[in-house]
Parts: sequence; C-alpha cells; structure tokens
Amino acid sequence: MEPQFPMLLRRFLYDQLYPDSAITSRFVFPESLPVIDGRIEVFNSAIAAFRAPSDISGITGMRREHIRAMPSWRNGPARYDTVLINSNPDAEGIYGFEIARVLLFFAFRHQERHYPCALVHWFSIVGDEPDEDTGFSTVEPDFSDDGSPHLAIVHIDSIYRAVHLLAAHHDSQFINRAFTMHSTLDKFKSFYVNKYADHHAFDTLR
Repeated sequence: MEPQFPMLLRRFLYDQLYPDSAITSRFVFPESLPVIDGRIEVFNSAIAAFRAPSDISGITGMRREHIRAMPSWRNGPARYDTVLINSNPDAEGIYGFEIARVLLFFAFRHQERHYPCALVHWFSIVGDEPDEDTGFSTVEPDFSDDGSPHLAIVHIDSIYRAVHLLAAHHDSQFINRAFTMHSTLDKFKSFYVNKYADHHAFDTLR
C-alpha cells in the first residue's frame, strides 16, 4: 500500500463533498477530514470512450481504449499507463490538460454515493514551448523535496484518454541495453508527449 494513500483518499473525499468550499482539503487539519470505513474495490483497467471524428473508427468516429494499471500485464511485467486529465477547458492544446501516470484504479462508496477513482503520479510540462528539434512538448515526473512521488487521487471522469510518452534521452551516454518498453517510464527522467500517436491525439495536443 502506498503510504500516502489513506490521507490522499480523505482529502479527495473532502473536495468531492465540499466542492464550493473556500478552504481546499490541502489546508484542512487531518482530524477534520472525512473518514472512509467501507470496502474499496480495485480494478486493473478502465475504458475511455470519446468521439474522434478525424479517426476512421467506429460509428460517427466513436473510439474506445483500455487504460491499464496492473502489477502484471499478460503474465509479464507491470503496466501503468499515462493519461490526459482535463484541467483547463479554456486553454488550447496540451495546456488544457494535466499529464499523469495511473498507479491504481479503484472505487468506494460514501453516504450511498459511488466514487470511481484513480491514484495518479503527476507529470509537469517543461518550458513554455515545444522542443525545438522534435516539436514535442516535454514532461517530467513530479517529486516532493523528500524524493517521494507527487501523487493525487482524481475522479475517473476527469480522465480524457490515454497519452503516449516517448523517452527523451539527452545524455551522450549509450542507453542501457537492459532497458525495455516496460521500464521506460521508471528509468528516464523526461519524456516527449507524442502528438502523432493517432489522429485524435494530434487534434488534441497540437
């Protein structure tokens, strides 16, 4: 269990219960936060459904994709996908989203209401402009001063779709041959946001 999880969950629930509060959960004393004492259900994946008229797929461009967060993918290494999270609908392109890596899908009930959620590790966009050589925006995973990952719990409805990150290797050293696609997100320090992954990604992130 991630040690931050219990407190993150209580802060998430506070923000859900009091969305118009002038005081966000970040500034509320722990003893004043709501307590979840019911069952928590864990899931290995979620399905994002969205309209992508630029893609020739499905009826009227509807598209579905699986987003996975599982300790073993097809009896192999773990798989924790990266996603776009809606944050600023008034901003254009990538700046209308937050980027995060999903570590856990789960759900719980509180006061007869169902909350489907995700535990995520945040990434931050580096700089104000895309990389000059590639045209891609660059992101880095966020960490606290003590080296722990910057985590949060988000409502699953805030997840827009999956996003493909490419490892950004700026060092003159050769890449370790032991690295695989399964370890890329854990081993590299910065990543390019691949806006060419598909038509819809290009329309969304350009």
